[in-house]
Amino acid sequence: MKKLVIIPAYNEMESIVNTVCDVKERALGFDYVVVNDCSTDSTKEICLENEINLIDLPVNLGIGGAVQTGYRYAFDNDYDIAVQVDGDGQHDAAFLNLMADELERENLHMIIGSRFISGEGFQSSGVRRIGIRYFNYLIKILTGKMVTDPTSGLRMVNSQVIELYANNYPKDYPEPESVVAILRKGMNVKEVPVLMRERTGGVSSISMKRSVYYMIKVTLAILMECLRDRRDKK
Repeated sequence: MKKLVIIPAYNEMESIVNTVCDVKERALGFDYVVVNDCSTDSTKEICLENEINLIDLPVNLGIGGAVQTGYRYAFDNDYDIAVQVDGDGQHDAAFLNLMADELERENLHMIIGSRFISGEGFQSSGVRRIGIRYFNYLIKILTGKMVTDPTSGLRMVNSQVIELYANNYPKDYPEPESVVAILRKGMNVKEVPVLMRERTGGVSSISMKRSVYYMIKVTLAILMECLRDRRDKK
């Protein structure tokens, strides 16, 4: 099976080389592509110097647009599996083959690496954990499914979801919304325990000041997704 690691990167000059090396050394059998989202630091130059597989976006699309670009690349090149690995070094590539095996064995549409099942490794900040618990219950109410780590970027999908995301993917703070879209379509989603690290460079796009905005915006986006889904089923 053709397997692709999508690495969205915005101002990840401090960590992008180590992230790619981690994938190349520990996720055997996976191809990879870095999607540089018009970084203002030296991310592009470092990728070129190190001969890293690169899609260089001409304008900043945000995390959703960068990830969708990766899914479009996966769809156009007939990949069977695609997985997002953040460029900041938080995700451990050692888990990717285990996730791929389980995705195929259990005929899943999506498998999510959750940091909260085992409670080991970096558990995120206290403020972000409050937001995560909020989305736990919102997703449970709207879909009937409990997702312990709805903001996890470490998500692997099959070819059916690759096609779906290549054509339609949330543009801003996409993780909870895109999971709801899959669950509302009756697709099979499973979480597995993984260890995550603290970011090795760069700055999170969700600051303390933006946390409330993030929660309101994502909530509205999820509710709109549910309304569209209900309309389409009529």
